[in-house]
Amino acid sequence: MDAKILVVDDEPEIADLVEVYLKSEGCTVFKCGTGAQALACVKEQEPDLAILDVMLPDISGFALCGEIRRSHRFPVLMLTAKAGDMDKITGLTIGADDYLTKPFNPLELMARVKAQLRRYTRYNETEKTGDCRDIIDFNGLIINRSTHQAQLYERELGLTPIEFDILWMLCENRGQVISAERLFETVWGEKYLDRNNTVMVHIRRLREKMGEPSRNPRFIKTVWGVGYKID
Repeated sequence: MDAKILVVDDEPEIADLVEVYLKSEGCTVFKCGTGAQALACVKEQEPDLAILDVMLPDISGFALCGEIRRSHRFPVLMLTAKAGDMDKITGLTIGADDYLTKPFNPLELMARVKAQLRRYTRYNETEKTGDCRDIIDFNGLIINRSTHQAQLYERELGLTPIEFDILWMLCENRGQVISAERLFETVWGEKYLDRNNTVMVHIRRLREKMGEPSRNPRFIKTVWGVGYKID
């Protein structure tokens, strides 16, 4: 992996361990112990991916992720000792792409980092092509797979790569109900496990960006007990 990775953790032992594994994969690593240092590093180095601890001495990793998401779309992976569902939902809602709890298996972390970088690289490559053949246009929603842009009523939605992939899959299968399991395994490329609410959180975030009401949305509809669809 030839990538620049930002590691934000105030525990030097963990940051050093992650650095060792990342460098063994050919990555350039920037380590920060506070949110303020991390934001400065993002501005100066423009990393390809960030690994954020939730518990930081100045601001929370959730708040830091939110600040990053104001102007950057690179993948963010939350690394934290908190294993509760609400913490996972909070991280995904604020804009994180993945979530791993401590103690963690370094090899699993590397696998998740590689998966996110593959998705982000594909996103950037297709964005540069300018190929306008892969376009879905209906009811004011325009989604372009070549440029990875999505507009609703001429307003740019600013989707992350994962959000774009979910929306494209739903649009490509317009009128069909897609299960959460199928969405997860196709978009994330991992085996779906019971009680995995990752898809639900990303659907919620997509609806928010589209200005959709939680009840009776116009585009992304929930078919209870089955999955999601776009009509």
